Amino acid sequence: MALTLLLLLGLLLVLALLLQPVWRSMRRARQRKAPLPNSWRRIVRRRVPLVARLPADQQMRLKGLMQVFLAEKPILGCAGLEVTDEMRVVIAAQACLPLRGHTRDYYPNLRQVLLYPGAFVVDRSALNGQVQMDQRRVLAGESWVQGQVLLSWDEVRAGAAVADDGRNVVIHEFAHQLDQVKGFANGAPPLPGREVYEQWSRVLQAEFDALQARVARGEPSLIDPYGATDPAEFFAVVSEVFFEQGALLAAQHPALYQQLKGFYGVETAAWGT
Repeated sequence: MALTLLLLLGLLLVLALLLQPVWRSMRRARQRKAPLPNSWRRIVRRRVPLVARLPADQQMRLKGLMQVFLAEKPILGCAGLEVTDEMRVVIAAQACLPLRGHTRDYYPNLRQVLLYPGAFVVDRSALNGQVQMDQRRVLAGESWVQGQVLLSWDEVRAGAAVADDGRNVVIHEFAHQLDQVKGFANGAPPLPGREVYEQWSRVLQAEFDALQARVARGEPSLIDPYGATDPAEFFAVVSEVFFEQGALLAAQHPALYQQLKGFYGVETAAWGT
């Protein structure tokens, strides 16, 4: 009898594990269909003007994505910050923009968002020659492979307020999350097949090299010079430009725009201004 009971419990456990993705999918479908609370709609209209540029059907899809994101991803205040609905909604509206075309399982590695009132300090160890040194960096945002995104509320709010300057810390850090889903960031997020990856690598490497050359010559660029730091930062920086200045990116860097359009699955150049 005891053995039979153990076998039955084991079978039920296996069945529950097998059905978990189905239950999660059903729960998410219900959440996406639920109407966004009116107070949240007002926050989006007032604080995230970029959303108003999307076609109506894409705005509806974005709001559905936000429901799932806010239900699954805790946003925790740090350094004494009390997180409000406005903060949560403003973050979610921007964080879900990169999921507009492909949900990519709602950032599967992300466990929580840590929100600071302003710029925050991160201590790092670095090897300088043969000497291990501690470094302190003041940051506005950071994405960790371990499943955290760190954000400064001051920068989140400022990035949301101006919809067309190509500067958005939330989009930047969540682009890193998409890149880091494989366990590290190198500017090449998971792509569907070798041929697609080779084309991505060829185009982004050429654009990265060109940006580095422009920065070395002191020439202005649509793409922020910080993107010349390394390929991972380049991908995050051009993602900001893609969502906020899609038409300009398509005009000035058409091959790069096409690669980002294929990856994100949206035509941002057609968004209203």
